Amino acid sequence: MSVGILAHLQGKMPFKELAAKTAANGFSYVQLALAKAISDVDSSLNKLSPGMAQEVGGAFAEKGVRIAVLGCYASLVDLNDDVYRHNVDRFKEHLRNARHFGAPIVATEVGGATDPDRRAEHHERLNRAMEEIVEEAERWGVTVGLEAAQGHLIDSAETLAETLERFPSSCVGVVLDPCNLMNPARFDNQDHTIREAFRLLGPRVVSTHAKDLRREPNGSLKETAAGLGELNYPLFFELLERYKPHGFVTLEAVSEPQMQEAARFVRAGRSAARNHQHT
Repeated sequence: MSVGILAHLQGKMPFKELAAKTAANGFSYVQLALAKAISDVDSSLNKLSPGMAQEVGGAFAEKGVRIAVLGCYASLVDLNDDVYRHNVDRFKEHLRNARHFGAPIVATEVGGATDPDRRAEHHERLNRAMEEIVEEAERWGVTVGLEAAQGHLIDSAETLAETLERFPSSCVGVVLDPCNLMNPARFDNQDHTIREAFRLLGPRVVSTHAKDLRREPNGSLKETAAGLGELNYPLFFELLERYKPHGFVTLEAVSEPQMQEAARFVRAGRSAARNHQHT
């Protein structure tokens, strides 16, 4: 069973070195956030091109590593007009060039409400951004991967499902990170939270993230590497194999010394879930 990693967790470096390091670490694909991971290419707004994308994508392909997802994490709900415009344009530029990187998906969390008293305006921004982004994604045949996260305007399976209903395009999918759906109350009932996520979003999942959570003595939740916390991964993998067999699973929140063990944990868990499906 294959497993991937957020490329920048291996460090920021020239892209050929990063491709070689990813292969040496045994990962068959990455989620690549250009500005976070690559030191020798200017990927700021208006600098992406098919040539540059093919150079970077080709370096990974030569090492047997696919770019599963381009990460373009920027707020789509910012109330500052210039910041908002920059972020939407940058995301659209990633969509236009994604196929040249070999990436079928461009992913983001949508951003948080910086002013809780202006939530309606934040929602209006998100809808306007999505209208532009969906049109661009459909034009280029690339999938937008939306990810829910605590503190963001989309922070649960329910709020993400509402956005999918508003934008039913087949070019809009879900990057599912079960830990991002959890707050202390939801974690108390995590099996229900995980099942609801697949019930509401399962058919639209295009990629998943694997990290873990453990409860601190004060009741808060702390992120850690997959397999080192209390998330019900057997349930998560069982549902993932049922809804999206062979789907992308990308390690997150993992340090270099933890990478190999976390990857083994994910591979073993996925294999067990697959074997269970076929018995």
